[in-house]
Amino acid sequence: MQIAFFEVEEWEKEYIKSELPKNAEVLFFSEKLAIETVAQAKDCAVISTFIDSQITPAIIVALPNLKMIATRSTGFDHIDMQSCGERKIKVCNVPSYGENTVAEHTFALLLTLSRKVYDSVEAVKKEGFSIKGFRGFDLAGKTLGIIGMGNIGQHVARIAQGFEMKIVVVDIKQDKKLAKKLGFKYLTLEELLKNADIVTLHVPYNEHTHHLINASNIMLMKKSAYLINTARGGIIETNALVKALDNGVLAGAALDVLEEECFIKEEGQLLSEEFYKKCDIKTMLQNHILMEKKNVIITPHNAFNSQEAVERILETTVENVKGFLKGKVINRVP
Repeated sequence: MQIAFFEVEEWEKEYIKSELPKNAEVLFFSEKLAIETVAQAKDCAVISTFIDSQITPAIIVALPNLKMIATRSTGFDHIDMQSCGERKIKVCNVPSYGENTVAEHTFALLLTLSRKVYDSVEAVKKEGFSIKGFRGFDLAGKTLGIIGMGNIGQHVARIAQGFEMKIVVVDIKQDKKLAKKLGFKYLTLEELLKNADIVTLHVPYNEHTHHLINASNIMLMKKSAYLINTARGGIIETNALVKALDNGVLAGAALDVLEEECFIKEEGQLLSEEFYKKCDIKTMLQNHILMEKKNVIITPHNAFNSQEAVERILETTVENVKGFLKGKVINRVP
């Protein structure tokens, strides 16, 4: 059986070859799957691509033996699902890979704020050792407000427990068993904003969460409070955040995402060279008004980007292919 991997990097090849059955004929292509390259995989029963490959009806027609597509992404809207359904082609994805990774980055940002790590490091480089102006604050006893108690939010709550923080949560679904297990209580959004010392966002971006933090409700936050966003930039109304920081409504913010970023469906896009050909994030960051504020920390949408998370994408993809070869389809999408 022939299996083709498109958009594959050199380091990925050895792992894939070592994990797949020895009798499988595995083909590797660094380029994306497109109408110009599809002939290379014309005999393949399985193909694996990343999100830059647009698997159109024409592509599917050009692959008469195709039985399974293993996308190395959570999203699958680059695949024509109707054509796959008509041909009974199975499509499998990577449903999750970075919950703990994003949660850890959230606390990296929080600790950078609470102990003034960035400013301290810069000061040592320029002026030598001096602790003047770098007094921070303890996390123990502080109230952490988590907006969104999905897989990432739950990881954040577990880490917060280790720091002996109080935890309050906003979520559209209230799971009392989970609240008891992780030691948090549910509040309304307004109650959370009024009571939390740190607010961290872990909700998806959609029409309901667009500017969830806005000019009307950001004023409810404590003047000593900090806002952290590792989700999507559009969840915070940028102008409202800027005004809140300028007027001393907030003590500071840590952002891994910005509202003006190019449209990102999922973090995996940032691993693609194609993305940076279309989107100049560096210039956008350099020109952003929040970059000039001393009480704001910005990282370049990097919360998901650990070695282990990237490896999990590949591991899950390989398991999806192996499962198909054994007649047991896993992580199948509708």
